[in-house]
Amino acid sequence: MHTTLSVLADLAAAAPQPLAAPKTLPEVISGITGWVMGIIAVVATMFLVIAGLRYMAAGGDPAQVEQAKGNFKSALIGYALAVLSPVVLQVLQGILGG
Repeated sequence: MHTTLSVLADLAAAAPQPLAAPKTLPEVISGITGWVMGIIAVVATMFLVIAGLRYMAAGGDPAQVEQAKGNFKSALIGYALAVLSPVVLQVLQGILGG
């Protein structure tokens, strides 16, 4: 048997909750930093794997070896960007006034 008080308590519990407060710029930047680092690291790892496969499949062909070296350089640049992405995003935050 429901009393009026318990019905009101059930209605209050079922009422929609207020929306969360908007995130501040530093919170948004820190959230983006993880995603950017992860995506860049995955792409750089893909270039590293492609470079290794090309190098193994080159069979002494100088053109294929050069392509593999280019992929290795791309992978290194990607890893450097992944490491530097927090710095870049902090600079961006400073420019935007966060």
